[in-house]
Amino acid sequence: MGKRREPRKAVEVQVRIFGTDSEGKIFSENVRTLDVSHSGVLLAGVRAKLNIDEIIGLTYGANKVHFRVKRLGSPGLPTDSCVGLVNLTPERPLWDFPLPDAAMDNFRPESLGDRRQSPRVTCQISVELRAAGEPTMWGKTSDLSIGGCFVEMPIPLKEGCNFEISLWLAETKLKLQASVASTAPGFGIGVRFVDVSPQDKSLLSSFLQTVGKQT
Repeated sequence: MGKRREPRKAVEVQVRIFGTDSEGKIFSENVRTLDVSHSGVLLAGVRAKLNIDEIIGLTYGANKVHFRVKRLGSPGLPTDSCVGLVNLTPERPLWDFPLPDAAMDNFRPESLGDRRQSPRVTCQISVELRAAGEPTMWGKTSDLSIGGCFVEMPIPLKEGCNFEISLWLAETKLKLQASVASTAPGFGIGVRFVDVSPQDKSLLSSFLQTVGKQT
């Protein structure tokens, strides 16, 4: 499933993955690792339909890290439910067992899959949410695109709720109308931006290009 330059340790532990799937729906499920390295992990038992380059979260014990999808299993084969991930912040603590020292992981995707019309980039920025009849809420994005984002918050808004979201893009506060596309209690909400003006879309696109070059 691709060339590897980094030694990987065969270890099976249970982890939880969460995020938005290829259809923009939030998922949260328990899966198991097959092998692990400092900058990557191979998972088995993944039911969510993911795309290459998708950003998802992974928790192990009390630790949480974001990964980018780099490999997908081949449909119809025993590896169908396998997913290879690259750690976006390998310097952060995650595993509680030793790993072999090596250089960066460099495995390649075999299945490119269908990409979203609005590709998401990993992006942690502060957001403010204002919904009618609700107190002002705060959260932080884990990914962002022109069409929406995933906002991490312990008590999410209800699916279908309409609200105003303010995003801090560097020194600019961008206010957009949005709706809750899906929810994952304890994790957050998938947000869909509504009726974005050409000016706001241009500002958001420029910010995403800048962030994308840094990841």
